[in-house]
Amino acid sequence: MAGNKDADFTSFQELEKNFQEAAPALKPKEAIDESNRCLYCYDAPCIKACPTSIDIPTFIKKIATGNLYGSAKTIMEANPVGASCARVCPTEELCEGACVLNGPSKPIMIGMLQKHATDWAIKNKKTFFKRGQQNGCRVAIIGAGPAGLSGARELARIGYEVTIYEAKERAGGLSTYGIVSFRLPKEIPLWEAEQVEALGVTFKYSTTVGKDISFNEIIKGYDAVLLAVGISAVKKLNIPGEELSGVLDAISFIEETKKNGLTNEFIGKNVAVIGAGNTAIDAATCAKRLGADCVQIFYRRTEKEMTAYEFEYEFAKQDGIEFRWLSSPTKIIGKNGSVTALELIKMKLEEQGQNDRPKPVPIEGSSYPVEVDYVIKAISQTRFTSIIDALNLEHENGVVLVNNKTMQTSNPKVFAAGDVIFGGGQTEAMVVDAAEQGKVAAYKIHENFTQHAGE
Repeated sequence: MAGNKDADFTSFQELEKNFQEAAPALKPKEAIDESNRCLYCYDAPCIKACPTSIDIPTFIKKIATGNLYGSAKTIMEANPVGASCARVCPTEELCEGACVLNGPSKPIMIGMLQKHATDWAIKNKKTFFKRGQQNGCRVAIIGAGPAGLSGARELARIGYEVTIYEAKERAGGLSTYGIVSFRLPKEIPLWEAEQVEALGVTFKYSTTVGKDISFNEIIKGYDAVLLAVGISAVKKLNIPGEELSGVLDAISFIEETKKNGLTNEFIGKNVAVIGAGNTAIDAATCAKRLGADCVQIFYRRTEKEMTAYEFEYEFAKQDGIEFRWLSSPTKIIGKNGSVTALELIKMKLEEQGQNDRPKPVPIEGSSYPVEVDYVIKAISQTRFTSIIDALNLEHENGVVLVNNKTMQTSNPKVFAAGDVIFGGGQTEAMVVDAAEQGKVAAYKIHENFTQHAGE
């Protein structure tokens, strides 16, 4: 999706400005002043609200005393992808939402302070941890996303020989490829991967398990396997016209901007995004910042049922994204092989059981067209069921079943963490959750070896 060679240079300069990180960094004095607002609660509710249990009062106090190295180390000790999470965590729902100052005044800007400390570490090229004494055991990790990186780091610190197999060219998973640059520059997750690599972890990039190396080789060649493959492509809409040029997958669309640079082809265009989750918001704001004239999000339910984080929703509105509730696509219309319009139908919600979401039902005779140049699919994503099936793992619709006490799958040699076990009511798909699951899986692997040592 590289830009046209004859594109106006000024236009590209403007687009590049649009893709600079949106959240401004705190200045040193601002960070110290904000740190000094913290009450350093003894029984800190912010720690309990953080899935990775970062010692938030401690890292904030270290900022206040000028110890940025100690602050960043405190963060990264608990969360191997703490620099990424400083940018993408829904802090208003987690740590900041639990802050005792949230109500009497404004909560401490925990996310921004976390960003301040980890940015210092990145700028000064700091590393924090050392490889543990080798114990002779080998672990393979499939997937170098947040869960895989987190698990690899902990295992290496304990003393395991760890190899990560990653299908893409770089580490980080969706943090590197699937979250827009102005929210999470790819340099951040790549730095987190460097922290892991510094511990002696081997990365096998552009290596697809089942193609470049067999599943049998993985299972037989290692003492344990951690499956952390994440999720696959966006699901099809299954409506006429989906094959037309101009119909895009949201994940692939965002990835193109992070891998191959920006394009001027969206300037002045009309874009429709289908879905109302965080990926839909990212795709919509990405299209808008690429110069689209009008970007509309169509969702078959209402604002109340949307799954996007509140801060994502507010960000989208500030970027000028339009939301069209209770609308569902029925047909993509084209001319000469390219998209020209989207046909939608109005919906109404019917209440179901007490704990079920309202069911969207089409209103007969309410179809209407909207002129668009692009349709971006951002509904739920598919699973890597081929990998799961090849490993003969029990799953429900692609959600791998694990023993919550051991993190083991139906194959006791295979553990799992991250998006591959998200869903089915188990947990929410947050980067911070994946990081915590990777940590937990690492210690469960070690616990399993310790229990069976000498057998």
